[in-house]
Amino acid sequence: MEIILTKDVDNLGLAGQVLKVAPGYARNFLLPTGAAFLATKGNLLALAKKRAEFETRAMSLKEAALSQRAHIAEILLVLARKSGEKGKLYGAVTAQDLVEAAEAKGLTLDRKKLRLSEPIKSLGDFEVPIRLHPEVLANLRVRVVREGEEVAAPLMAAPDADDPTAN
Repeated sequence: MEIILTKDVDNLGLAGQVLKVAPGYARNFLLPTGAAFLATKGNLLALAKKRAEFETRAMSLKEAALSQRAHIAEILLVLARKSGEKGKLYGAVTAQDLVEAAEAKGLTLDRKKLRLSEPIKSLGDFEVPIRLHPEVLANLRVRVVREGEEVAAPLMAAPDADDPTAN
């Protein structure tokens, strides 16, 4: 079944796109929620008239995502957690924990956009991918340290080739 999206739908497409989807998905979710309408001749003609508006909106959303990615690249989230002697956490760092820590640094994130495959369960440095836009992926740098421990060297710094102390 061909539909025209009226809103951005995660893992499907952006507003203004004409897509083929399963009839049940269209009838039971997309059409009743107003996220799409059927791609009839009249609707396709109306879409052609609004195409410039959709493209302008899509470009502005992408530019906003690119600027947010640059801002995210500058941030290092440091989370202090209780852990055992071998570095295994007593709890786990979840996507919600990351969102709260980011908000403390002045960064607003949507938990659903974090691509954390499973909660972080050990001490160390991690990069958590964030899908800001269908075409823009950012990496959030996270360091999990033992509670009461000082934050050490920069996150994931590449060794300097000219530095004789580098391994």
